[in-house]
This record gives sequence, C-alpha cells and structure tokens, in this order.
Amino acid sequence: MVPRYARPEISAIWEPESKYRIWFEIEAHATQKLADLGVVPESGAKALWDWWKTDPKIDVEAIDAKERLLKHDVIAFLDWVAEQVGPEARFMHQGMTSSDVLDTTLAVQLARATDILIADMDALLDALKRRAEEHKYTATIGRSHGIHAEPVTFGLKLAQAYAEFERCCARLKGARAEIATCAVSGAVGTFANISPEVEAYVAEQMDLLPEPVSTQVIPRDRHAMYFATLAVVAGSIERLSVEIRHLQRTEVLEAEEYFSPGQKGSSAMPHKRNPILTENLTGQARMIRAYALPALENVALWHERDISHSSVERFIGPDATITLDFALARLANVVDKLLVYPDRMQANMDRMGGLIHSQRVLLALTQAGLTRDDAYRLVQRNAMKVWESDGRKNLLDLLKQDKDVTDALSENELEEKFDLEYHFKHVDTIFERVFG
Repeated sequence: MVPRYARPEISAIWEPESKYRIWFEIEAHATQKLADLGVVPESGAKALWDWWKTDPKIDVEAIDAKERLLKHDVIAFLDWVAEQVGPEARFMHQGMTSSDVLDTTLAVQLARATDILIADMDALLDALKRRAEEHKYTATIGRSHGIHAEPVTFGLKLAQAYAEFERCCARLKGARAEIATCAVSGAVGTFANISPEVEAYVAEQMDLLPEPVSTQVIPRDRHAMYFATLAVVAGSIERLSVEIRHLQRTEVLEAEEYFSPGQKGSSAMPHKRNPILTENLTGQARMIRAYALPALENVALWHERDISHSSVERFIGPDATITLDFALARLANVVDKLLVYPDRMQANMDRMGGLIHSQRVLLALTQAGLTRDDAYRLVQRNAMKVWESDGRKNLLDLLKQDKDVTDALSENELEEKFDLEYHFKHVDTIFERVFG
C-alpha cells in the first residue's frame, strides 16, 4: 500500500505481526476446543495460552526466514511457535489445513477493516447532514447535461448525497455480514479429521459465523460481493467529488475546497486554487473499483481448491480497504470545510435571463387551453432569443411582448411563473424523507 494514502488504524490490521497474531488465536482456540473434546491433552492448549499471556513479540523476520526455506507460510509459522512453546505445541493444527487458518484470518481482517469503514461512513454522514441543514434553502441551479435546468437548493444536493451514502453504509454492513465467516473444516471441508464443534467454537471466539459448507476454502462469491460493494461505495465517492470539482471551476465557482493559509495551488501560477482533494478522490475511486474485477475472477477456483486467488487477495485485501478508509475520511473533511458561495449561485441562476422558469410558463399555457406542442413552440421561440443573446435578453420581457402568449396569460400570471420560491415548496418533505 502507498503510505501517502494510508491511515494507521486500518493499516495495522494488515501488518504481518497482526496477521500472525490472528493465526495464533485461531490455532489456540481450535486446540482449546480439541482439548475440551478430549482429542488432545489439556496441557497442549494450556501451553499455548500460557505462552500467549506473556504477550510475546512475534518475530516476523524469523518466520519469514523459515518460509524462504520451507516455501510454506503456515508451516513456517507453526514451526516458529513450536520453538517458542515447546513440545506441547505439537497438538496445534490437529485435523486442520492451511486454508482454515488463512481464510478465517482474512475474514477477521476484512470484518475489522469494515468496522473502521463503517465508522468513517458515519463521520461522512454527520458532515453531510450538518451542511445540508445549513444550506437547506440556499438556492442554486440544477443542471442536466451540464446545462441550467431548474432551481434546486444546495441543501438538496447534499441531502441526495446523504441518502446515497446512507445506502452505501447499509451495503457495507451487509458486506461485513457476508464476509465474516469461519472455516475450520479440514482438507476438503468434510470435517473428517476435526469436529464441526471446533469450527463453531473458533467462529464464536473470533466474532464470526461458521461457513455453512466450505470446500478447502471459504467460497469466493462472498469476497466478490465484498469487493464489489467497496467499488460501489467508491463510485459514490467519485460522484460527489466530481460535483464539487465542477462547482469549483472558475466560470462556476459556487463552492470550493477549503484553501488553507500558506497553501499553494501551482508551482508556476500564484493565483491558482485547484480542487486537488476531490481530484485525488476521483483517482482513488478508480483504484478501488479496479479491485472488484480480480475478486470476481477469483470465484471460479479448481474443484475444492487452488491458490490462484491467494496472490490476488494479498493485494486487494489491504489496498482496497486502506484506500477506501483514506478516501472516506478525506471526503468527510472536504464536506466539513467546503466553502459555499450563495451569492455566486444566485448570480449564475440569473445569468440566462429567466430561462430556468420556462417549464412553468409551458404548463400554464397548456392549462390556459393551448396544445402542448403549441405551448412548447411559443415558449421555445422566446427562450431561444434569450439563449442567443447570451442572457442579455430576459425571457419574461419577451413573453410579455409576444401577443400569442399574452392572449392566453396576463402579465400578472406570467410574473407569477417566475417566482423562485415556488420550486422549494417541498424541500421540507424531501428532508423529512431523508433525515426523518
């Protein structure tokens, strides 16, 4: 993982020492249950836990040195533990296979990482809600195809983002439940040499659920769904980031990232204030989405197991979760400190001479008896004059001068159709739907 985009808490989950500690806990819990069942002597489990209570330092370098010789990571670890614990360590790994340790560990790591991601999401939701309430009635223009459409409020824009990330949060919780399964079922998942009771016990101790049926591995459709979920969250991060990037463009400038004292935007041009954080988020979102494809390709393994998925997951497990953690925290910070310019929003709405009210005039003309096609044609022919004048002409003035229009609508009726507040009459209803 690139340290530039990594935060300590989630990174620690993927450190080798953390991984080996989880490996030990799985092995020790399994040995404990085997002792309870009378399969191995109680002294075997006791020796493991007695050593563990000393809070030993895991010698990653020593284990890695063994792996270079043995060409097997789990055996290297077991050998190293046996050297620390003594002869009683021989009762570790009874009836188990390496994937029991590796897959259960990955489940623990992903579950713990997801707990952090959910906390990140909560912080982002808090920021979005606060800023949405702040700008609940801050009028701005809604755009479709990048073109002025009709008025909205900036609060509604943020409320939409809140609702989207609330769905993302629910998806993350579902993905955590999907991924948090334990397999301690032996060589091809039949429990031939180890009891299902051991798996159930290990699962309980590691805050997981037993995998209903495994082969030699936990089925990789679970992992595919998990990383696909992270990709969807990344898509939502990019959507909001792109919106902010657009709003910060010089010719728009309705909102912008906070620019801190002493910050510099360009090595060449001292005037620049660039949307570097949201551009960075766009790039991170691309990477997170990229991890979904290899996870999907991991689903189809040979028979009961091969290891084509293993190298993939050594990349995507840490990289996807660490990057998403960083991205969610960064986006929360952007939203929290976002600079918002209501006067510029109003000026942009006014720039095109009232064109944003064209639909209300269209509807009024149809209600006055014109066909929709005739009404559309009357409004459009005046709207195009405003468009072609680059907003120097005013739609209301032109409509008042158009006899075909004034035959159907009075000047007072036309003026009423240009009331900005009309568009915001259901803002409370929408906020109630989103925030309750």
